[in-house]
Amino acid sequence: MKLKQHASKRTFMKNAACAVVLGLFTMASSQVTAEVNTTGLAVTDDTVTVGILHSLTGTMAISETGAQEAEKLAIKQINEMGGILGRKIKIIQEDGASDWPTFAEKSRKLLVKDKVAAVFGCWTSASRKAALPVFEKENGLLYYPTFYEGLEQSKNVIYTGQEATQQIIDGLNWVAKEKKAKTFYLIGSDYIWPRTSMKIARKHIENVLGGKVVGEEYKPLGNTQFGSVINKIRLKKPDVIYAAVVGGSNVAWFKQLKAAGITSKKQTLLTISVTEDEVLGIGGENLEGFYSIMKYFQSQDNPNNKAFVKAFKEMWGEDSVIGDVTQAAYLGPWLWKAAVEKAGSFDIDKVVAASEKGDIELTTAPEGYVKLHPNHHLWSKARVGRWNKDGQATVVYTSELIEPDPFPKGYQ
Repeated sequence: MKLKQHASKRTFMKNAACAVVLGLFTMASSQVTAEVNTTGLAVTDDTVTVGILHSLTGTMAISETGAQEAEKLAIKQINEMGGILGRKIKIIQEDGASDWPTFAEKSRKLLVKDKVAAVFGCWTSASRKAALPVFEKENGLLYYPTFYEGLEQSKNVIYTGQEATQQIIDGLNWVAKEKKAKTFYLIGSDYIWPRTSMKIARKHIENVLGGKVVGEEYKPLGNTQFGSVINKIRLKKPDVIYAAVVGGSNVAWFKQLKAAGITSKKQTLLTISVTEDEVLGIGGENLEGFYSIMKYFQSQDNPNNKAFVKAFKEMWGEDSVIGDVTQAAYLGPWLWKAAVEKAGSFDIDKVVAASEKGDIELTTAPEGYVKLHPNHHLWSKARVGRWNKDGQATVVYTSELIEPDPFPKGYQ
């Protein structure tokens, strides 16, 4: 890789490992700006500007902080390698403030006023749905990192998290087989992602697994009172509590479960919404023995993940943790870099066309091999982690590589 003359040998050697980890050790040559930016984006001869849009405040900050940290780490590493098409990446950061209209407003500002070349952001499906019309109208490009319900595919979004077949369906298959589960109690926060996810889960439980949903309940986002639903769970005695409680509400949810005597010694609980980021606030002792279904856990034992965790902690502190969405967010800038270099342009239409060819891959990402599908989602593996008292998870199940299918037949 040929770097600019002022890049030191030490910087090169330090960051070459990061590039190799992602299979992206590619040529970064500078091209005339008029050739790589024909649509008025914020691109100069030596810089390109992007947006980062996550909740830094409000109930979702507990979940979203890690995502923006990972995106900044990836951008720092890319810049230290020479940038993209010879240009260093500049960041404009906005706070979605856990408020869906604010995400739409800030998206419009980033695209229309700041003219960013890409946005890395959103977390909840509600925030993505609020921002999506803006990205489609203004022809912007969003890299969205969160596991979600699927049932969506937009030209203007690259989904680096998993959709329903890679999380909900595979996780239910696992718990039904391993725990011989037949009855399920569904509990989630009250907005589009948990409700749609539970609709998919109910169909799979009843129509495929031959099981029964014995209860289904939703609580407002930010809710901290779970006494009534815990009493119902005690009465119903489900084989599995299947949970999609989101954000800061998880702290109250798991602490109140433990206080009520509902622990892993007596009850199987599988959540699709708890990562290391939430566990940091919940406390590992409050959900020890319960399960999460994700595609990534910080404890994964491979050299590439170890290098990633080391770099993350060096940048954000030894006490920081890395969850599923954090890792998926880290992939966003690298996937964008690969697509831009393949297109030889920052123009949105050209970057999207390059992304849809089906040959952009990260050969050794922290989670393992991933590949961008023409449907804008990633081939990924599903993993079940059992939570330990120290806040880390022991991976007890890993699937084969799952092709993304955002519109699974029979679940729409």
